[in-house]
Amino acid sequence: MKKIFKGIMPALLTPICEDGSINEDAAAQLIEELIRQGADGFYVLGGTGEGLILERDKREQMCEAAVRCVNGRVPIINHIAAMLFDDAVALARHSEKTGCDAIAAVPPLFFAYSEDDIFKYYKKLADSVSIPVIIYYHPGAQKHMSAELIAKIFQIDNVTGVKWSSNDLFEMMKLKDITNGEMNIINGPDELLLEGLAAGADAGIGSTYNVMLPEFVKIYKLFQEGRMEEAMRVQIKINRVIEFMIKNGVIPSVKCAAEILGFEAEKAVFPQRSFSGDEKAAFREELNKLGWPFREE
Repeated sequence: MKKIFKGIMPALLTPICEDGSINEDAAAQLIEELIRQGADGFYVLGGTGEGLILERDKREQMCEAAVRCVNGRVPIINHIAAMLFDDAVALARHSEKTGCDAIAAVPPLFFAYSEDDIFKYYKKLADSVSIPVIIYYHPGAQKHMSAELIAKIFQIDNVTGVKWSSNDLFEMMKLKDITNGEMNIINGPDELLLEGLAAGADAGIGSTYNVMLPEFVKIYKLFQEGRMEEAMRVQIKINRVIEFMIKNGVIPSVKCAAEILGFEAEKAVFPQRSFSGDEKAAFREELNKLGWPFREE
């Protein structure tokens, strides 16, 4: 089953309480606001959602909370990869049962797997469900997955696309070409949304979409209308904020920014940094100097 996801899809934060539980109310409040701002879907429990470092029951809880809140209004892609393959399969089946529109997975982690190993991994994952499967290509998971390997995995019946979280847009363009434009390519790097769209991406998924969504929606719309210079100006504006967040740790920064906006984003999972009160004040001051939060037009 092939499916095309389009538009701007936040990589949803996972609000985690001090005791380690999922703050479902906070997640629902954030989802509602992002839908109001024009989110075309959600990517749950990926890198931004800290899925790989959460226990399986908490991942299932967050998945269920997101599906319940969204209630079919926009698609949900749930990231299910895990160090234990059986856990990944269980999470994939749980995603399908819960009502997710697709699952996604990074390739197997840490070890130097061959291309044949990686193909078999995705084949077995895809065989475990009937909903669409999205490859999550991130060089931090496997240093290099060639366009040819991803195109081969795309031949599996229900593998529908790839979340391309690499800066290598040349390889992305090659992938679009060798799959005859049929593979659903979703841009990952927030700072390269416009460039990714120009290279053939159909959509964007990003961390900072949680706190700057209207700007990303604007870029997507301007690109669709061919207003490239205007789109580039917006991209440059948000890239100043992204650069600052990268220096301070993306997930802790986005969670802190969400709190500034009034959401209970909670702390990032240990050992990621947590901002002290003074650090939060300084962080906010620097963001304000960059013009954030941007005013909705």
